[in-house]
Amino acid sequence: MPDTAMPDEDPAATLERQLEERRLKQETKNERQVWYFLAYFLFGIHIIAFVMIYAVRHAK
Repeated sequence: MPDTAMPDEDPAATLERQLEERRLKQETKNERQVWYFLAYFLFGIHIIAFVMIYAVRHAK
């Protein structure tokens, strides 16, 4: 459904509303990317820790 202004609505108000909706969508996308980055980072830290534990236990 396209964002169309009501006949009596101010064009500036319509533009402001559209910009706010766009900003909220971008903010949601950025927040999701931060959570993905955090998840991959923590997963990677655990992989490194397991490799280091293996190396220490099998060192001669």
